[in-house]
Amino acid sequence: MSELAFQIPPGAEIDEEGLPKSVLGKAQLLLAAFGAGAGRLRLTELSRRSGVPKASAYRLAQELVQWGLLERAGNGYQLGMRVFELGQRVPVAAILRRVSRPALVDLYAATRATVHLIVPDGAHVLFLEKIAGTANVLTHSEVGGRLPASCAASGKLFLATRPDAGEVLGDLARRDLMRPTTRSVPTVEALRVQLDDVRKHGYAVEIEEMLAGYSSLAVPITDAYDVVYACVSITMPTSQLIVPRLLPTVRATAEYISREVEQHSATRRCA
Repeated sequence: MSELAFQIPPGAEIDEEGLPKSVLGKAQLLLAAFGAGAGRLRLTELSRRSGVPKASAYRLAQELVQWGLLERAGNGYQLGMRVFELGQRVPVAAILRRVSRPALVDLYAATRATVHLIVPDGAHVLFLEKIAGTANVLTHSEVGGRLPASCAASGKLFLATRPDAGEVLGDLARRDLMRPTTRSVPTVEALRVQLDDVRKHGYAVEIEEMLAGYSSLAVPITDAYDVVYACVSITMPTSQLIVPRLLPTVRATAEYISREVEQHSATRRCA
């Protein structure tokens, strides 16, 4: 089965290998394989990450190339421009990125941290935007990339605030947590303690769980009903991440984005 936490919809028909029976379901597994920083994949790696047998992966990949959803890149594949074009047409994501970028640039200028705009993606987080200078470009994050929620500040924030957190944590308990560093949270029980702390304070922090020497602070972006659907995070050397000093600035950025998205969404609904 796929290495990635791709969520097969309830009720979907599954074959004897635990894969979706439909061609569309298998194609979605192939596209999902390009998460967590996988920019270019050879066929063998594409098959391994998606869980789709190599022969089927090859046939589907060729068809996805014809549709522009994948592109050939040397002896491998990468996501095609058609994926980017379609992503830009998703109303909420398009509004969120458009109104957020100026505020994220201002936040970078104020903190000199690597600034991210992130949304939840199952048991992972998805990077919608990244602002960084040449001196602090971090290799563990990129726009369109995915990372495990359990060891990211943004992921802890999303896990702490989602209504089905217990179910998600139960699923994580049935498999090994990803641990990019020796300081990554080791068990689901330890993660539960961290999530209780996130709920108490209304923000999340990770200390060198994703990248040695660097830590992150994440603050929620909420809708009119206080539902968390995205977050702003900053990442910087651990010695520079002084939460009491930085939190008000990051929180003000998130609140501004929340107001702007709501205003633009209301205008769109009335148009």
